[in-house]
Amino acid sequence: MGTSTRDEKTEPAEPANLLPERSVLTFEEYMAMQRAIGNETRFRVLYRLKRDGEMSAKELREALDLPSNTLHHHLDTLVEVGLVENRKRNEPTSEGLYSYYRATALGEALLDHGVEELLRREQTFADAYA
Repeated sequence: MGTSTRDEKTEPAEPANLLPERSVLTFEEYMAMQRAIGNETRFRVLYRLKRDGEMSAKELREALDLPSNTLHHHLDTLVEVGLVENRKRNEPTSEGLYSYYRATALGEALLDHGVEELLRREQTFADAYA
């Protein structure tokens, strides 16, 4: 049995019990989001959308240098778990109709308080111990 510096009485034994009784999402939905951005390509797609704002699939494909079918596979996963939103243009332009993608508030929060935060802390620690 490992030792812990945290007060075990303040944290539930089961992680699902961290959610409030009237949670917006289920524990399983949160885990699906976490699994989705655990993939490097999906993380990069979500990061780019958060950083640059709404983009078409063509713009994303060019920015990330990904084959179209690979990009769409990852976009579909991100949309399915609620980290990215897909909006279709109502009227065609000279280039045709496009779907536009953007990070949802949950997608941005997961980056801000998840992997991005860990990456930022790594730099802080590297600077402190250099």
